[in-house]
Amino acid sequence: MFNFAFDKRTITIVLIVLLVLWLVSAGTSGILDLLLTLPGILIALTFHEFAHAWVAYKLGDNTPKYQGRINLKPLSHIDPVGFVFLIVAGFGWGKPVQIDPRNFNGKYSLSKSEAIVSAAVPIMNFILAFVFLIIYYLLFSVTNIIDELSMQWQLIIYQLILYTISINIGLGVFNLIPIPPLDGSKILMHFLPYNAKQWFYNNQQIFYIIFVVIWISGLSSVILNPIFNAVLSGMDWAVYNIFKLLALI
Repeated sequence: MFNFAFDKRTITIVLIVLLVLWLVSAGTSGILDLLLTLPGILIALTFHEFAHAWVAYKLGDNTPKYQGRINLKPLSHIDPVGFVFLIVAGFGWGKPVQIDPRNFNGKYSLSKSEAIVSAAVPIMNFILAFVFLIIYYLLFSVTNIIDELSMQWQLIIYQLILYTISINIGLGVFNLIPIPPLDGSKILMHFLPYNAKQWFYNNQQIFYIIFVVIWISGLSSVILNPIFNAVLSGMDWAVYNIFKLLALI
């Protein structure tokens, strides 16, 4: 999503300072929340970047394969800067998957192929959220297994799953914002008329500034929270009715 280039020493210093400041301000409860969210963050970012790589590869571009990105190993997809920002600032990114559109197989137009690669990312995050919501309901329905767990471990497992669901929905909704450098902008580009597409492309820097302003000002929460809640409610309704139909609840 983002692709910034800094001196490694500068990056290390900035990351250490950010983490120290965050740990000092977070306290014990914040550190506990971090431990509970880490699995969800790793899962979300790993599958997020894997979706980019796998779909691009399926469309004919071998670049992600040569770079070792078609796997589910977190270390292949985690960007240290983006990872720390996701922890301390609430938004972040994985290691960008490099794609060469010239290698696409031509089955679709270049614009459509790029839109498909971009759309794969939020779709993957929504699928993960849906799967973990099913797991959450399964834990409720299979009472004989839950009863064997201590209450403390039961609550920890629930929290891990709920955080994973929230992080994936949040990341999926966030990336659908049609502003560069987010994936939603590339999806939107495919549907714009030629002149609008050229204007959009030539003024990308303006949209970068708009993106930063929206996030710093807190408007992102105002915009995204209703969408987040709608997606979560829709998924919860669907899973609940599936389990009700199967007489599992």
